[in-house]
Amino acid sequence: MKPTIILPIGLAVLTLSSCAIVRQGEVGVRRTLGKINPQTLPEGVQLFNPILTRVIKIPTRTVNLEVRAPLPSREGLTVQSEVSILYRVEGSYAPRIVEQIGPDYAEVVILPVFRSAVADVSSRYFAKDMHTGQRADIERSIREVMMTQLKDRGFLIESVLLKSISLPAGLTKAIEDKLAAEQDAQRMQFVLDKERQEAQRRIIEAEGTRDAQRIINEGLTPMLIQFKAIEAFNKLSTSPNSKVIITNGNSPLMLSAGSVQ
Repeated sequence: MKPTIILPIGLAVLTLSSCAIVRQGEVGVRRTLGKINPQTLPEGVQLFNPILTRVIKIPTRTVNLEVRAPLPSREGLTVQSEVSILYRVEGSYAPRIVEQIGPDYAEVVILPVFRSAVADVSSRYFAKDMHTGQRADIERSIREVMMTQLKDRGFLIESVLLKSISLPAGLTKAIEDKLAAEQDAQRMQFVLDKERQEAQRRIIEAEGTRDAQRIINEGLTPMLIQFKAIEAFNKLSTSPNSKVIITNGNSPLMLSAGSVQ
């Protein structure tokens, strides 16, 4: 191969090998002769000396770290869980992280801090609480403990999510039995409340009937009865049908004509 061809190829290879592309959601950290440069490289194409310098890329976007972890409960049981840790690196801390921890910071720092935090928090709760509305409190407490230890090291813990909880078989059966008993008790309470309401309705209905009869009885005075009897006589006298009226002067007794022999 002619020297005129080798030289451009060599220059092209050297140029490409001395370029680093820092993508969106990343920062670049330069290590020159083993020393970390405290200034980060922004997004874009970055030139460097490939013989003396290496560019280490650190993601600053949110990372989902999934972990299977045993959770010790307050009563001494072990609950298996799948947890998602959502975290990200503060870009300005990237050089310090590379220098003090290294690029494997998830295994070196985040996971050990998480395991310590989850053991400390979960031991305050009963196993059954991890399957109820207490789960959100557990997640929030784990995140707060992790942030206390990691915020000054350049890590931001956005969320800790308990994706799944596997209780011991015996405890699961006990919880199911308890829930079934509570549902039966609620059903029986509903029936009792309905019966009480029906009894109350009958009492009110009986009281209404009694009061109505009392009012009627109090209103039936002798003069009113005699007045109603006179009205009845008048109506009977205008009727075209033949009939026999027997009365004691107070109330009429009507017989049909055919019944009188």
